[in-house]
Amino acid sequence: MRSVLSVSLPEKMAAELDVLARKTGRNKSDIVKESLGLFLWETRFHQVKQRLSRKAKAEGFITDDDVFKAIS
Repeated sequence: MRSVLSVSLPEKMAAELDVLARKTGRNKSDIVKESLGLFLWETRFHQVKQRLSRKAKAEGFITDDDVFKAIS
């Protein structure tokens, strides 16, 4: 099932989207769907990272080097 969403974009952003769509031969809807998908994934990733970061610090994992040393 699909849901239709109407989005108002600032003029400059809309113009950039038009140019990108023409250059890539893709439609604007697909570009926006892909962009939103990436945004949602990154948001979930940062939420998980933040939750795990607290637990990792409590276990003594402060830096990336600490993690690499533990798994090497």
